[in-house]
Amino acid sequence: MKKSESVKHRDVFTSGFGVLAATLGSAVGLGNIWKFPALAGLNGGAAFLIIYLVSTLMTGLPVMIAELMLGRRSRSDALTTFRVLHPQRETWGLIGAVGVLSAFLILAFYTEVAGWVFAYVFKSATGAVLSSDPKVTSAAFQSLIADPFQSVFWQCLVILFVGFIIVLGVSKGIEKTTKRLMPVLFLILLMIGIRSLTLSGATQGLSFLFTPDFSKVTGSVVLTAMGLAFFKLSVGMGTMITYGSYFTHDQNVPMTALRVMLADLTVSILAGIAIFPAVFTYGFKPEAGPALLFITIPAVFSQMPFGNVFVVLFFVLGAIASTGAMLSIMEVPVAYLHHRLGWSRLKSTAVTATLLALIGSTAALSNSTLAGFKILGMTMFDLYDFLTSNLLMPLGGLFLCLFAGWVWGEKQVRSALTNDGTLANRRVVSFFLFQVKYVAPAIITIILLRGLKLI
Repeated sequence: MKKSESVKHRDVFTSGFGVLAATLGSAVGLGNIWKFPALAGLNGGAAFLIIYLVSTLMTGLPVMIAELMLGRRSRSDALTTFRVLHPQRETWGLIGAVGVLSAFLILAFYTEVAGWVFAYVFKSATGAVLSSDPKVTSAAFQSLIADPFQSVFWQCLVILFVGFIIVLGVSKGIEKTTKRLMPVLFLILLMIGIRSLTLSGATQGLSFLFTPDFSKVTGSVVLTAMGLAFFKLSVGMGTMITYGSYFTHDQNVPMTALRVMLADLTVSILAGIAIFPAVFTYGFKPEAGPALLFITIPAVFSQMPFGNVFVVLFFVLGAIASTGAMLSIMEVPVAYLHHRLGWSRLKSTAVTATLLALIGSTAALSNSTLAGFKILGMTMFDLYDFLTSNLLMPLGGLFLCLFAGWVWGEKQVRSALTNDGTLANRRVVSFFLFQVKYVAPAIITIILLRGLKLI
């Protein structure tokens, strides 16, 4: 498809920076702020970072390149992409169906966590969650998640906020928003990081994050790094296929994916620099999980000079990170309804948002009204998380690799990634083909089996 045709019939990202900002916004999420830095520190510091980087080059990056490549070539939504590229066997469209389902179920619980973050922006601004006593900050968090009205209210507010941006379109909504939010995210990270480095616990915090401790590297740690490398770049759920369909014909897909990977890693490391010096200064434990985000951080920052300002900035940072991720995930079902059924963006977004509010409310109420309702021993929140993280996303990534590496064909891949021969990157393409054919499928299979507790 020619560039002029794609621009005429399909909204696209209009600039290189817009592509980078939107794609990075998809990859960056709340996990960058608390999960990645803490996992690195608890599992060997720099040793874990090295394993993560190698794993990313072998799994996350090849799958991201494959998704962006297929999306751009098809100029279609996540489900229709495989039917367009391989019409002889429509069953490959199931990969896209898995992606659309994954995206929807992820949003069902992710919008609830994002709702907590948005709530904390306002609560921290009024001082309602500021206390140096973790028992007080823990009680404040529990009162939020155990209140059914607040849980559903903040989730619906987040859905409406993201839906409003989606309705505006790809270039005027997603691209314009992420081009503004991503620089602000880096600026806030730098501000908090510089302040944290002036604290007495800076050396201990940096040592926690960067000192290699190979004695902590076990088989379980390696598997953790491999799994994180796959999930961290927002692959396996149709987001990058959808965003790739908005790339212009001359976009360098492998280079764009590499830049996103490196920028995403930079955000995670900056988050660690911003958090852990303060955590160690005031004697808290750097454990991963919501506790670090909603209980430890308010208690830590409340003890710093101008801590009320920095805690607000921190949750604004979290709101920005979650917004970029939610935009890309919600765009997956919206793009399907818009393209496949021919609905307007407004109708597609309204239907998606309504269904999301209904299904998502079961996750929002998992700590209150529906706390006693469990399936396979899991609340609805935990069930959506388990199904997507341990089953649907790995399956989607695995079959995506098989399609790109074995079914679509080497000739098609080389044509797509060299921009029909205009880019001198044959060695890069050869490396990608080897990874997507052999290495990535093997590693993703291991991730899938581990997620299902079979190994």
